[in-house]
Amino acid sequence: MALWDKLKGELVDVIDWLDDSGDTMVWRFPRYQNEIKYGAKLTVRESQAAVFVSEGRIADVFGPGLYSLNTRNLPVLTTLQKWYHGFESPFKAEVYFLSTRNFTDIKWGTKKPITLRDPEFGPVRLRSFGTYVVRVADPKAFITEIAGTEGHFTVEEITGQLTSMVITRFADLLAESKIPVLDLAANYNELSAWVTTKLAPEFSAYGLDLTKLLIENIALPKAVEEALDKRTSMGIVGDLDAYTKFQAANALEKAAENPSGDASAGVGMGMGFAMANQMTRTMADQGAQAIQPSAAPASSCAAVPPPLPAQEAITYYLGIGGEQKGPFSRKIIDEMIRDKTLTKETLIWRKGMDGWEKAADVQELRLLLGDGPPPLP
Repeated sequence: MALWDKLKGELVDVIDWLDDSGDTMVWRFPRYQNEIKYGAKLTVRESQAAVFVSEGRIADVFGPGLYSLNTRNLPVLTTLQKWYHGFESPFKAEVYFLSTRNFTDIKWGTKKPITLRDPEFGPVRLRSFGTYVVRVADPKAFITEIAGTEGHFTVEEITGQLTSMVITRFADLLAESKIPVLDLAANYNELSAWVTTKLAPEFSAYGLDLTKLLIENIALPKAVEEALDKRTSMGIVGDLDAYTKFQAANALEKAAENPSGDASAGVGMGMGFAMANQMTRTMADQGAQAIQPSAAPASSCAAVPPPLPAQEAITYYLGIGGEQKGPFSRKIIDEMIRDKTLTKETLIWRKGMDGWEKAADVQELRLLLGDGPPPLP
């Protein structure tokens, strides 16, 4: 078998590569004892490059075209070999074919969340993923730095290192950008171009060209998504009292439009709202009576103070996204603070205030927002 391989190597004088794998970056041309016949034809197709290695050194790099391997096309190799006798005997050299096409849809993604400080939500953890495209731009550098003497090198063998570089630089640049969490989706193109520009020199050191990097999504934590959903719902509802009345009116209107058996459902809904309001008022009246002191006996001469006047309920208005929302009761305001949908920076106004102020500057809200009194002297 070894004799046949030797004879075949002497006879075959065509060196080329047809790649049908789709993921091969480097392929070494197989020859018996690395002997290449003098005058052999080298075919390098489009999106390919051929690298000649002699005695462990890169001798020549060929781009697309048809070449006859002789002294005219191998000046560097001729100098290295110092051949005599007209160079008619086979010479020893290794031929590596490289694919210079774009390798697309290489996926990247953060294994662990990236912790950032957002001006509105505070510290948040984000996950991101996307794709990038690379190609071999410098065959000599790629053989020297990455592939080495490996006879078959695929894109999977280098994606681990490249992906780690992408994630590290992306996390650093995302933190430097200072873009608010709610504005990240509107800046995917800008961030992608920025990361591509920053990573290009590092890929170039490996003989690669980072053609394109895309950010497909930056995912928010579940808690932040829930807070955003609540804020969106509040913005849609607006005035809760008006919303309740509107729902009751809709129920009555549907009942009027359906005099059949379905009318009872609509009437029931309307009566439900009315009964709920009536029960709320009744329970409030009973609670007020329960806390009042019982009347003194007729024989007692002690004076009984009159009941306290009812205090006017305080309502608050919020400035969210440049729009006025409310009014909200103090109970709802407290819930919004606990859910962190109302922060220190949220604008707020109530009766008695000269103008809109930050929530952190409102006296009765400071403790809930985390601003306690100063330390005792």
